[in-house]
Amino acid sequence: MNLTDSPQAPRLTVEDLSVHYGGVCAVSNIGFTVEPGGSVGIIGANGAGKTSTLKALMGLVPRSSGRISLGDQDLSRTKARDMVRHGIGYVPEGRHIFPGLPVDKNLLLGAYARAWNKGTHQQLDEIYDLFPVLGEMRHRLAGALSGGQQQMLAMGRALMSSPRLLVLDEPSMGLSPKLVGSILDVLLKLREDGLSLLLVEQNAKLTFGVTSHCIVMENGEAVMDGSSAALSRDPRVREVYLGL
Repeated sequence: MNLTDSPQAPRLTVEDLSVHYGGVCAVSNIGFTVEPGGSVGIIGANGAGKTSTLKALMGLVPRSSGRISLGDQDLSRTKARDMVRHGIGYVPEGRHIFPGLPVDKNLLLGAYARAWNKGTHQQLDEIYDLFPVLGEMRHRLAGALSGGQQQMLAMGRALMSSPRLLVLDEPSMGLSPKLVGSILDVLLKLREDGLSLLLVEQNAKLTFGVTSHCIVMENGEAVMDGSSAALSRDPRVREVYLGL
């Protein structure tokens, strides 16, 4: 068994996605695809609409318009709790772990949508192989972990559902450069293993390092869209997002 033993995710297609909060437009007609085994990043400043895009995709906020499909399945009306059953794992901004539960229980909760059996505990061991520090602290309360360890826990919990597509919202937020490097290494490994990735980040360097395609958002709109390699060389992107 392997964390990415599940078949590759079908193509994720997002079309004309819009989100409004009251009379304010947070996301305006965003569209993109994540190919099977592909990796797509969305970068932008605070308030650009990145998190609202992911929350709308996952069914956590209402969509004003738009269509979400995974292969030939229309997920536009799928409830958030059922997304995991379609093979989509979600690592939310802010981690949202259960601080009063130990690490191992937090991880096991990530497998709620699958039958618990011998394979579940084998999956748990594979998470500990991927994040050794979690194995060392498996019986410690999650609230006692450092910020970086909690981020690893949130990622591990999402992987416990054996997703075919992993959606991550600001996984580097608040982490030291060393820990950001560790998260990058894990994402690269998952990508090499064939897991599809959709990554929202302010850290453009991390995003360009792990994705093949990227979207730049400003004021709720996609203002640039292209290969990560090309965007990382774009003068405007280098100045605004890479500080060069």
